[in-house]
Amino acid sequence: MNALKSTSLKKVMQFAKPYKKRFSGVITWAILLSIFAATRPYVFKKIIDDFLLKTEDKSGFILFVSIMAIILIAEVTMQFFFTYWSNWLGQDIIKDIREKLFHHIASFKMKYFDREAVGKLVTRTVSDIESIASIFSQGLFMIVSDVLKMLIILIFMFSINWKVSLIVVLIMPIILFATNIFQKKMKVAFKEVRNEISNLNTFVQERLTGMKIVQLFNREKIEAEKFETINKRHNKAWLKNILYNSIFFPIADIISNITLGLVVYIGALLIIKGDVNTSIGDLISFNMYIPMLFNPLRQIADKFNVMQMGIVAAERVFEILETDSQIQDKGTIEAENLNGNISLKDVRFSYLEGEEVLKGINLDITSGQTIAIVGSTGAGKSTIINLLNRFYEINSGSITIDDTELKNYKLESLRKQIAVVLQDVFLFADTIYNNITLYNTEITQEQVESAAKKIGIHNFIMNLPNGYQYNVKERGVMLSSGQRQLIAFLRAYVSKPSILILDEATSSIDTHSEEMIQKATETITKDRTSIVIAHRLATIINADIIIVMDKGQIVEKGSHTELLQNENGHYRKLYDSQFSVSA
Repeated sequence: MNALKSTSLKKVMQFAKPYKKRFSGVITWAILLSIFAATRPYVFKKIIDDFLLKTEDKSGFILFVSIMAIILIAEVTMQFFFTYWSNWLGQDIIKDIREKLFHHIASFKMKYFDREAVGKLVTRTVSDIESIASIFSQGLFMIVSDVLKMLIILIFMFSINWKVSLIVVLIMPIILFATNIFQKKMKVAFKEVRNEISNLNTFVQERLTGMKIVQLFNREKIEAEKFETINKRHNKAWLKNILYNSIFFPIADIISNITLGLVVYIGALLIIKGDVNTSIGDLISFNMYIPMLFNPLRQIADKFNVMQMGIVAAERVFEILETDSQIQDKGTIEAENLNGNISLKDVRFSYLEGEEVLKGINLDITSGQTIAIVGSTGAGKSTIINLLNRFYEINSGSITIDDTELKNYKLESLRKQIAVVLQDVFLFADTIYNNITLYNTEITQEQVESAAKKIGIHNFIMNLPNGYQYNVKERGVMLSSGQRQLIAFLRAYVSKPSILILDEATSSIDTHSEEMIQKATETITKDRTSIVIAHRLATIINADIIIVMDKGQIVEKGSHTELLQNENGHYRKLYDSQFSVSA
């Protein structure tokens, strides 16, 4: 476990390499801060022993008081630069880690998102990475500063009075032992806290997203009880953390005060016995040094906790960063101006091992054709779409576009040539214009408006407040499902794809919206290879070829008229189930 944590810290430190100068600067400020802090009690001792008790040299006294003031100002200045630079460094490092993590997650296969909770990924990307920043702002550099300060203080103490210093050195192992036990206990406690935070985030994210379902089915009380259980676990994990703190810090304070008492008592005895090497100034300086020595010791335990939390968070973040779940993008061919000839040869695929969804699919689509795929739920229709976009990798067989295997195309260029309109349209909390262009600077406002007019939805957009600058809010809640579909059609159209895919794009909309979408469909599928997946057979009657799928296989193929002629065929049964057949 320690080796694992050490490895995680090393990985974090790799991100500090671009900031070597700033890193060195923080260490420099830490050293200077330690020296100035340790010098202050020594100067105070000199003032007492050399001026207040032995001489009336006011000029010398003023000189040392001035030195004390300079030291205080310098210490405050060093503290400012040390704190600012260490936090600055930490924030820049987590900025780099967060960007790398987001880019990494964005390149994952869809299979990864099928099994991982969104709340967990949000926790890793936001709160866990913030915890990593504390390694630098409140952990590592603070510990380095405190250790340096303690070493310099011990040097000053032994130079002042080695006899009294021995008392302190003999007691230090006790607090070090207590600190070590405390640190081990806190490792376990912090890991438990982070896990419960992740569970809490996941639960809240899912329930907020599905709040409509929660309220429709009157599950408010049930979900509140579930939340209460998770929240109690989170509370219990934190209470364990608090308990260890409540035990350790009073013990550390007691040890510190006992040490201080022993130093004063023994030091006083030495002075009474006439020990020339012990003075009142020594005792007063030691009275200042002991808290400066022991406070870092007790605070190091606290800073180790902060650092431990950061390292645990780093371990969780690097677990995702090191997850190899990317689609292999080793293609060398740019997919530009594709003709759209698609061929699937004996394609087999399964989401779960041993459970085939596609069972040897053979399909040829000619450039410019409109192909419709129909079938019952789970037949494998949408899976074909996922494979064409390389969201998943096939188990065996081959998929080619224009006689080139998909894996030989550069992934980004391939997806630019394929536009998909899904049944459940996702819109970002942004303007309609930005949801259409997705911030593609190559698409102008004029192009968007021209495309909207061609597919007949320009007037609908202009009737909204602010037109194309209308903010649709999160997931497009300000628009109806039909309006969201129309925006999705326009988004697909302006991208000028070589291949268009409509996946259940008209399954849950009103009649008026369907008429507009039918017109949009006719416009955007013209002279373009198009694949339409539909439950509503009325929307695909005019398709060039209709593919009927059942249980992962193609069971029928032909035009609407041809398929209806087979009275016992799957398509005929689907048709009869949707349309009442009168005698």
